[in-house]
Order: sequence, then C-alpha cells, then structure tokens
Amino acid sequence: MTRNVGTLDRIFRLVIVAAIALAYWLGALSGGLAIALGVVAIIALATSIVSFCPAYRLFGISTCKRV
Repeated sequence: MTRNVGTLDRIFRLVIVAAIALAYWLGALSGGLAIALGVVAIIALATSIVSFCPAYRLFGISTCKRV
C-alpha cells in the first residue's frame, strides 16, 4: 500500500471523526443516523491512521506531496 492521503487530508478526516463523536456524545445523533455516521467515522479514522484510501486509489487521486 502506497500512501495516498496527505497530512492536511488526514487532519480533515480526524476533525470529521471528532465532530461525529461529539455529536453522538451530546445526544444529537441517535438511531439509524448514528449508526450510519458511526460507520463513516470508523472508515475516516482507519484511512487517516494508515494514510491510505481505497477510493482514492480507484480514482487515481493522491493528496500526498510529491518530493
């Protein structure tokens, strides 16, 4: 797996994860919406940690800086 998620993209994904977690913790999310956004948060967290996004690979996108 080659990296295709850059630093700014990783930070953005982590902010999304934090926002979803906060909304759930504050009780703003429940039911099916909470489950759907929970799945989105897990995927965003995982792709941020490993710096690889399968969808980016599929479309030939990379947000990593080229040296």
